[in-house]
Amino acid sequence: MAYEFVTTERRGNVLLVTMNRPEVYNAVHAPMHNEMHQVWEEFAADPDLWVAVLTGAGNAFSAGNDLKYTAQGGKGKPPATGFGGLYMRGDLEKPIIAAVNGFAMGGGFEVALNCDIILAADTAKFALPEVKVGFFAAASGVQLLSRQIGRKLAVDIMLTDRHVMAEEGRELGFVN
Repeated sequence: MAYEFVTTERRGNVLLVTMNRPEVYNAVHAPMHNEMHQVWEEFAADPDLWVAVLTGAGNAFSAGNDLKYTAQGGKGKPPATGFGGLYMRGDLEKPIIAAVNGFAMGGGFEVALNCDIILAADTAKFALPEVKVGFFAAASGVQLLSRQIGRKLAVDIMLTDRHVMAEEGRELGFVN
């Protein structure tokens, strides 16, 4: 199936999924959420696909939620499966690998945390900057980061908008 905001490529038993809105650092808006939901539906249903690799086009994995789209009255609702079609999905039994190139901020970091493995380029940067605008990482960042690295370390990142580079992410335990 062809998508507007996501590209897919089969490589044997592997599905390569690329968030493809590089002009906005792969920020996710409702239409992209719904496309990603559909990608994961098709991935789950295809017995010939064993693993997926999720990455971002251009210089970023994902800037997270597309706040400009929302502020400008953008239409559409995210799917019931949550941010990026992943968070509220309890039925996906195949592994997804996040290949983080560039930065994964806010919802982009949350999408990566919802993957089974996070592989990061040396230049990858992670953060949950929602605190700077009076929000918190409610699309799963609070829960998943706390579970993966412990509450105290996660709270430090969540409440300070501290940026974590790939090597530190590996030391903390959320980057493989």
